[in-house]
Amino acid sequence: NALVIDGKNHLLGRLASIIAKQILLGQKIVVVRCEEICISGNFHRSKLKYMSFLRKRCNVNPRRGPFHLRSPSRILWRTIRGMVPHKTIRGTNALKLMRGYEGCPAPYDKKKKLVIPSANRHNALKPRRKFCTVGRLAHEVGWQYKDVVAKLEAKRKVKGAVFYSDKKKVAKLEEQARKNVASKIASYQKIIESYGYA
Repeated sequence: NALVIDGKNHLLGRLASIIAKQILLGQKIVVVRCEEICISGNFHRSKLKYMSFLRKRCNVNPRRGPFHLRSPSRILWRTIRGMVPHKTIRGTNALKLMRGYEGCPAPYDKKKKLVIPSANRHNALKPRRKFCTVGRLAHEVGWQYKDVVAKLEAKRKVKGAVFYSDKKKVAKLEEQARKNVASKIASYQKIIESYGYA
């Protein structure tokens, strides 16, 4: 089964290094909300670095590479690729186990998402340190879907809030129902508990 990681507030390099290790061990990994991944250092510094990267190309035939990937999920993918022996069969197969998405698309919006505490910005950076998001950087260098993803995310969050409020109501009703029948099933409950079930 694939582990679903929520990329929000994770530092790019730290997240990539942990994912690289796991995919080399054969673990499938899906990263959602790649546009919310963070890079330490102020935005201007990160943008200058990326603009420097954009200038690097094959002088004879630019179609040969290096290829400048613009979307946040592909920026993460390329970072991971640098940590994997991608020119070997083992590395190529490992990279196929990793998927990245902007926003939180359909199958993964209803799945449990994990975080990596050691890669989290709040744990790794000192307070008041400057940082920027991969989404903002990607938007400035040519990624065109920032507004589309933001609109879809707003819709998803509204749906999620409705689902959670309904879930709380159902849980409250279940608890009340248990209290109502507690006296009637007390004798059976003792037998169940004697077998080690609550």
